Amino acid sequence: MFDFSIVTQWFDQLLRQTLGLGDFWAILIECVIVGVLILTAYALLAIALIFMERKVCAYFQCRLGPMRVGPWGLLQVFADVVKMLIKEIFFVDRADKLLYALAPFLVIIGSVGAFCFLPWNKGAVILDFNVGVFLLTAVSSIGVVGIFLAGWASNNKYSVVSAMRGAVQMISYEISLCLCLITAVILTGTLQVSGIVEAQTGPWQWLIFKGHIPAIIAFLVFLVAGNAEANRGPFDMAEAESELTAGHHTEYSGMGFGFFYLAEFLNLFIIAGIATTVFLGGWAPVNVGIAGFDKVMDYIPGIVWFLGKSFFVVWLLMWIKWTFPRLRIDQILKLEWKYLMPLSLLNLVLMTIVVAFKLYF
Repeated sequence: MFDFSIVTQWFDQLLRQTLGLGDFWAILIECVIVGVLILTAYALLAIALIFMERKVCAYFQCRLGPMRVGPWGLLQVFADVVKMLIKEIFFVDRADKLLYALAPFLVIIGSVGAFCFLPWNKGAVILDFNVGVFLLTAVSSIGVVGIFLAGWASNNKYSVVSAMRGAVQMISYEISLCLCLITAVILTGTLQVSGIVEAQTGPWQWLIFKGHIPAIIAFLVFLVAGNAEANRGPFDMAEAESELTAGHHTEYSGMGFGFFYLAEFLNLFIIAGIATTVFLGGWAPVNVGIAGFDKVMDYIPGIVWFLGKSFFVVWLLMWIKWTFPRLRIDQILKLEWKYLMPLSLLNLVLMTIVVAFKLYF
């Protein structure tokens, strides 16, 4: 499989040796290019996910979805973006102006920060630290602060209720998410994102196969907790339109609202990307131990494997959203504290036993 680090090393040498740039300018140019690539990928994935959401929702509701703007409705999302960009941005009377303006940026910063930890291909991990899983959970938690500040600063009682619901829900489900990730770390023996993927290369080495029962349990719990962490149905009590209008972003318009909307869909992809990385091999191809088949699979680029697996998980999460009715806030918290967290703790002990006695494949 192609190692993308060859390209990055060549470009670094081009800047430093061929063009004769110093460390400061070389690193600055590389950071700017990486930043542009991140924002471009972020925007393109948001467009694809919004369109996919509408079509999947329409399929489950036996209708067509957007069809009028462009062929098969392909330009509908672009029309919505233009509409959002030209909408007036207003400020709420008696709101906390600083926190009100800061909240959307905190949500988008947490989302983009977590997005940078996803391993797109071999040698193409933007942030790849030896404590990557720990940093990933820490950075992604910034979004909770943004959601709480949005509701609190809006000076709207419905937004405050929504912010409190969202904060307590996301903080609660982070426990199960972290326990599932620790379960995978125990099996692979590393916190580094690229190391977790490297541990899954080879025939039937994806963690969901290698770790068998505890890995499958961790994967299923991760999907449920990830849905709740991303404020997706049936866990979207923070937005509960029938009770709280639009929840914590009720008082936002224009791109202020757009940031919340964008972060919701990208958080969905981030959860799917983390599930793919940790349990489904990331960019690692399907290898079954048959030489000819495995060789053909290795020719498929790693980014294709990563995106294919991630969009499959996204589709599963959308399936869940448009199948189950919204839960009450007490049911959501009961599910986490009485069932998912104890199950995750027991599963962590089970995985420890599996690794200690080498019962994995």
